[in-house]
Amino acid sequence: MSGKLKEVRERISSVKSTQQITKAMKMVSAAKLRNAQNAITQMRPYAQKLDKVIKNILSNIDPDEGSSYGEERELQNAAVIVITSNRGLAGAFNTNISKEAYKLYEKYESLAKSGNLTFYFIGKKGFDNLKKRIPGATLNTEYLDLFNDLSFENIANVADSMMEKFSSLDLDRVDVCYGEFKNAAMQNPIAVQYLPVSKAKGTAEEGKKSNADYIFEPGKKELLESLIPSILQTTFQKFCLDTQASEHGARMTAMDKATENAGELINELKISYNKARQESITKEILEIVGGAAALNN
Repeated sequence: MSGKLKEVRERISSVKSTQQITKAMKMVSAAKLRNAQNAITQMRPYAQKLDKVIKNILSNIDPDEGSSYGEERELQNAAVIVITSNRGLAGAFNTNISKEAYKLYEKYESLAKSGNLTFYFIGKKGFDNLKKRIPGATLNTEYLDLFNDLSFENIANVADSMMEKFSSLDLDRVDVCYGEFKNAAMQNPIAVQYLPVSKAKGTAEEGKKSNADYIFEPGKKELLESLIPSILQTTFQKFCLDTQASEHGARMTAMDKATENAGELINELKISYNKARQESITKEILEIVGGAAALNN
């Protein structure tokens, strides 16, 4: 019985140590989330407005006057950029983004079989989840450690590289899989078309109604070739900052739940310990009473 009591005491001590770790990780993630959330909430309206402006412009000008970044081509080469975190313990956050990326693999599987599909990974978890599940696709780990330093300069380098490959016809389409931050408890895994730049959705009649009389200086094509890369850099930065905030929110929620579960387990173990201790005391009393009765007889 004493062995059982010792085992339960050790388990209680172990779970308490784990609870302290999860509680500390929750507090760290909460502090990081505050900064990451401020960054994305301040940037998101700006990025969304720029995206809307460029889509409306491309929808209201002649194709010959548009930017090469909006050119729809026959799909021969495609790329998928998977943005995840470098660390786990964030619930199903990284797994859900990887699932969205895998759906794109299934969509472009014919390109993968011919060696014309490339996966770019930002963050190690996406690479770990997919490296054995996407046969035929080229796995590019050039930007694997970028998630450690999401400065605008580093992010812009990735965006510029994708734009260069698209302009030189090395890629006909680029999709991005990332985690869209809603709040600390909700993060949506999303796959979006990055290149070519999609035009504003709507009917032809709606397009005529919203057609604006834009004045371009020095000229449409020259301005768009300069403006669109800046907007695409900003858009890609939004993807990365969204994912960063989502990671901290997911980890904070996961660690909060883990701390709560540890507390429940400790309570159950304490009940088991008290029961075992009571059984031990009762057994000892019975032995004493039995011994006393034997002596009297």
